[in-house]
Amino acid sequence: MQTIHRSGPRLALRELQPDDVDGVFAIYGSPEATLHLSFEPRSREQVGAIVARSIASASADPRTEWALAVVEQEGGGLVGFGRLAADPHQQRGATFGFALRPDVWGRGYGVETVRLLLGYGFEELGLHRVWGARSPVNEASAATMAAAGMVEEGRIREHVHKGGRWRDSVVHAMLDREWEQAAQGR
Repeated sequence: MQTIHRSGPRLALRELQPDDVDGVFAIYGSPEATLHLSFEPRSREQVGAIVARSIASASADPRTEWALAVVEQEGGGLVGFGRLAADPHQQRGATFGFALRPDVWGRGYGVETVRLLLGYGFEELGLHRVWGARSPVNEASAATMAAAGMVEEGRIREHVHKGGRWRDSVVHAMLDREWEQAAQGR
């Protein structure tokens, strides 16, 4: 198993550890943090199962999922959860997602998290395309992905069933050549 550690100015990505359950629960158990995600808040037991499954997936050969802790460089506290997953419909493609604890919103951590995930996907995994979807009303996520250089591609109608109703998703993506161009401009 390859150990992942990718650093940015304030944050880093690392493999999940068994003692990350409470940190992930602060995100996945929060009604505020999950408001625009594709699922309702999870119980601590459900989060424990997610973390255990994510740790186990790191040993898969070939590895097709990278569920990672987003931690602050100073102090190492878990502030987010990021995920890349091989897209079975596209060679060298992956989906991605991220979520942060509500108490760290508004600090630019979202843009840094997205750039860390994209950088890992393009530079370490050799991906051609990375895409993610957001709730149409999640303007903060739209601004975050745009600031990271992702392109809004369109809408998937009635993509997510949550709270007893269907919700559309808006797709954002980046190609490897766009990542290279963005990296040169930084």
